[in-house]
Amino acid sequence: MNANRLIRVAVACITLCCAAESFAAYTSARQLLNKPPDWYKGEEAAKAAAAVLSYQALSGGWPKNVDTAAAPYEGDRSQIEATYDNSATTDELRFVARMFNATKDERYHQSFMKGLEYVLSGQYPNGGWPQSNPPGQGYARYITFNDGAMARLMFFVREVANEPTYDFVPAEKRQACKQAWDKGVDCILKCQIKVDGKLTAWCAQHDEKDFSPRPARTFELASISGCETVGVVHALMNVEHPGSDVIQAVDAAVAWLDSVKIPGIKIVDKPDPDRPKGYHRTVVNDPSAPPMWARFYEIGTNRPIFSDRDSVKKYDLSEIGDERRNGYKWYGDWPKNLIAREYPEWKAKVSGTTTAPTSQTTSTGR
Repeated sequence: MNANRLIRVAVACITLCCAAESFAAYTSARQLLNKPPDWYKGEEAAKAAAAVLSYQALSGGWPKNVDTAAAPYEGDRSQIEATYDNSATTDELRFVARMFNATKDERYHQSFMKGLEYVLSGQYPNGGWPQSNPPGQGYARYITFNDGAMARLMFFVREVANEPTYDFVPAEKRQACKQAWDKGVDCILKCQIKVDGKLTAWCAQHDEKDFSPRPARTFELASISGCETVGVVHALMNVEHPGSDVIQAVDAAVAWLDSVKIPGIKIVDKPDPDRPKGYHRTVVNDPSAPPMWARFYEIGTNRPIFSDRDSVKKYDLSEIGDERRNGYKWYGDWPKNLIAREYPEWKAKVSGTTTAPTSQTTSTGR
């Protein structure tokens, strides 16, 4: 499986992991990445680029949930809060790189280099990325796999290190991107959760110091994720010449995902007669339904868990209120393609590979 395909798959996973009703407004910069080369020299591209540059925060990154390519930002740039969350920053950087290649306009070069530094400087020495840079004091400081943030950053630095699009980047920065990828792989291996000595998968976020699973928002409890794990596995499957540690991590994670699939249920949104535009989301039995996965599983029991904003753990979706039950994607089929097609293809590719560990560090957190 090639890198470009894995990136597309990872992006799809990121999208599917997002909340259902409060769906993130992903930037239109993503839709501008596959234009013909000459398009980036034209007026339409210049207008989009002016908007994108206007949304670049002083820190070098971009905000989330904003259509950064639509129209210029008219506020105070010092108030823009840059982040890596919800696909922010990476697509803008990809677009700016294409604009520089087409026009050689120094504004785009400076914008890209500042944004790249925002990405590289945000990585912890242990290889993890928080949700934003600087990370702050709340849950955003944790190593963030949530909504594919870290996997997406890893794919981006790998692109910069290897792809001709970024030949304008100084060699030392491209080497720094390669090192950032390698450190990210080491971090992923250290975060993988063990239960009774057996490797499982990953939480949506992990402690930035001891790599342990951590909660995020009040309804996102420390757990093993049936969604975020898919993006993490995609990153590991993109390691060139994987060693025994990477292969073992992928094998264990896919085995865990397969073991926790939930057959015979489907999600139904029933109209609420008391609220014309409202509904009740319910889980119903359906023997013909394809398997589903929970977003969060209890560590140690693998029971699906749910919570309202009071952080009280529940084991049935019906036990939480309408606001969170209807406004969050608690079930999905995120690992379906990974288990059915992508993992078997990868496994066939790496069969007979070296058994030497990939990492040069000791995965003490595992």
